[in-house]
Amino acid sequence: MKILHIETSSKNCSVAISDGEELLCLCEEVSENYKQSESLHTFVEWALEGAKITLQDLEAVSLGMGPGSYTGLRIGSSSAKGFCYGLKIPLVAVNSLETMIEPFLGKDYDCIIPLLDARRMEVYTAVFEGNSGEMLTQTEAKILDETSFQEFKDNKVIFVGDGAKKAKEILRLPNALFEENFYPSAKYLIKKAVEKFNKKDFEDVAYFEPFYLKDFQGVKKKKTS
Repeated sequence: MKILHIETSSKNCSVAISDGEELLCLCEEVSENYKQSESLHTFVEWALEGAKITLQDLEAVSLGMGPGSYTGLRIGSSSAKGFCYGLKIPLVAVNSLETMIEPFLGKDYDCIIPLLDARRMEVYTAVFEGNSGEMLTQTEAKILDETSFQEFKDNKVIFVGDGAKKAKEILRLPNALFEENFYPSAKYLIKKAVEKFNKKDFEDVAYFEPFYLKDFQGVKKKKTS
């Protein structure tokens, strides 16, 4: 079961190829300038070469559906849908926050809380149980302040993602740990994508939209008289 995995919801442009749950090749780069438009298709080519397969060998495409960067998600989604249309293969979509908890499961944390930077003091977040990975709160865009996540002050929690840096500076949680240099990665899509593939839990390629969570915030042009 050869699957192409694409994750572009953050500063990490990430592509992986798997055979079932076995990772065959991973190509990714974290860039402050969000290089998805420049790098994504090159990374797909490199990943296919590294896995020693061709596009025609693929049986599905999986996508980190967000939340995250509007532009990054749009680029990743367009590419994933293009591959699915052209190759006539199914699309699997996975919540990007849900994939971020995988390396931290079963390590004695009461809760794992991904935080993706959404600019200023806002983050995309959800709370997950530390052993089972069960989602305890819905995905949301949350503005951080000193009172945020106080319900977990007596728990051993770990905040993961590029939003953890600003959280560390403001949150009053003595038992919390912070993993700041961590981003969604295509390699963490594999397990959930295979589960969904086996259940035939596919997206409608024609109507699929990423999980933007917020409307695009563009730069307003000055009116000219």
